[in-house]
Amino acid sequence: MQSPFPGMDPYIEDHGLWPDFHDDLIAEIKRALAPALPERYFVQMGERSYVVLAGTDGKEVRSFYPDVGVGAAEGERAAEGGAVAVAEPATNGDAVTMRAFIDEHFRENFIEIFVADPELRLVTCIEVLSPSNKRRGTEGWDQYLRKRNALLLGQAHLVEIDLLRGGQRMPMVEPWPSSPYYLLVGRQSRVPYCRVWPGHFLKPLPEIPVPLASPDADIPLALQPLIAAVYERSRYVRRFDYAKPLTPPLPADATAWLERRQRPGASHA
Repeated sequence: MQSPFPGMDPYIEDHGLWPDFHDDLIAEIKRALAPALPERYFVQMGERSYVVLAGTDGKEVRSFYPDVGVGAAEGERAAEGGAVAVAEPATNGDAVTMRAFIDEHFRENFIEIFVADPELRLVTCIEVLSPSNKRRGTEGWDQYLRKRNALLLGQAHLVEIDLLRGGQRMPMVEPWPSSPYYLLVGRQSRVPYCRVWPGHFLKPLPEIPVPLASPDADIPLALQPLIAAVYERSRYVRRFDYAKPLTPPLPADATAWLERRQRPGASHA
């Protein structure tokens, strides 16, 4: 089944499914672009990887996905599935409480388009932003911002896709559009000027151009069908309760629209 939203579905972000959705969308974009590229181009997936220590410099310890899960033995768990309160053993007065270092490993996929001209050269980079890229002052923010600046200084074309309501948007001279999402295309020949398309919940995301090397024409990229394919294949509709409000809540018009969609007999055309 399809999402009730004709545009981007905000419930994907709210339900903690972004890593799964992000990787699937990157794969769909690569699959859509590869057959449309001229013969002298090829497209590949890249990965930005880094480790962040949580619980230092006053930062709060954040949840993470360990490579190896460690759990209690079955006999040590509560009989009724609840938490077990364990009294601390008596200790002498020299004992202190300390915090352990916890490392959080981030992996962020992106797409690169290369041309053999005649040597191999990066032409275009396509980035779908992750929550870690939108936390100002963090390693994820700093690493992506350095790469973004290098691309916008003329290293290659940049296609930047922000489908997240949360976090801090990338720095720009002019204010961003007052829309929950945006799609940006920065051409190598026009820096620092970029074209920005707003993205919404209630209408499909716009088709955007993917620039190539001169004199080759742009490749159109229609994101909405790719998002719909990820949504249906992942069966997200079974995981979301669209009657429950989001945090932060949707705008009043989107909330009213969704409530009408949930009424019995409402048309989903």
